[in-house]
Amino acid sequence: MPVLQIDHLTKKIGRKTIVDGVSLNLNKGEIFGLLGPNGAGKTTTIRMIVGLMSKTAGKIIINGVDPQNDYEKAMSNIGVIVENPDLYKYLSGYDNLIHFSRMSKGVSEQRIKDVIALVGLEHSIHEKAGTYSLGMRQRLGLAVALVHRPSLLLLDEPTNGLDPAGIRELRAHLIHLARHEEVGIMISSHLMSEMELMCDRVAVLQQGKLIGIRDLTVAKQVSDVQVQFEVDRPDLAVQILQTLTVGQEIGRDEDRVILRIAKSQIPEFTQKLIEAGIQVYGVHTLKPTLEDTFLEMTEGEQQK
Repeated sequence: MPVLQIDHLTKKIGRKTIVDGVSLNLNKGEIFGLLGPNGAGKTTTIRMIVGLMSKTAGKIIINGVDPQNDYEKAMSNIGVIVENPDLYKYLSGYDNLIHFSRMSKGVSEQRIKDVIALVGLEHSIHEKAGTYSLGMRQRLGLAVALVHRPSLLLLDEPTNGLDPAGIRELRAHLIHLARHEEVGIMISSHLMSEMELMCDRVAVLQQGKLIGIRDLTVAKQVSDVQVQFEVDRPDLAVQILQTLTVGQEIGRDEDRVILRIAKSQIPEFTQKLIEAGIQVYGVHTLKPTLEDTFLEMTEGEQQK
């Protein structure tokens, strides 16, 4: 059973539709991205999931529970950080964690120790939160969100304001949570490079509509790749490669020859070119980025 099910979720304010019939599922142990420009409806979607904003239409199911029927039980399955976590700066990290853990039932001392270790704050947990860097505050916010063992973690623009090292740290912690704690994680962001490194699947939102969902794990497992050979004799290279790939389309751009082959064939094809007396200056694999996919999807939608 998915940890989150959204069916035709809609939010209207007056005559303006902010979120327009969005449907998606998020599975246990999966990192799912909501990708789109500012104003696409990402934050509004998250706010409706956690009950900070009412929905106009549609259905939300959290770990099998409909919040309309049992809001408290549904919310007990959620941990959430909307941008920067709200913390008491005059309290230590540990006292912040104790304070927020009291809002949930059954949080043991061992669980508090476990989440401190999980987010890597063992050496600074007793320092005041006001002395923490932004990256450390994000990790403490993660600990607060995880202390009651939620099955679903929602993060709205979690990398805002973080430096590259902080972003890398946060990414590593989230991947660990998904893989080893089996937490389902939803992240909203407009940073495509980060989403590509972090997410298993990405939903693209534009003007409140779900344009499509892309499975990034499938893209990473595809054995065929587009290969670019940089050579001194492209005409001869095309002839050689045509004999090796019957019916395969081969492109040429000045001193570069481009074709799609299995990754395992790259050494063989390179060797054949060299044996034919061709100087091979470089071999590069080309793959569409999430940015390419995003532009393709959004431009296609605009042309409708």
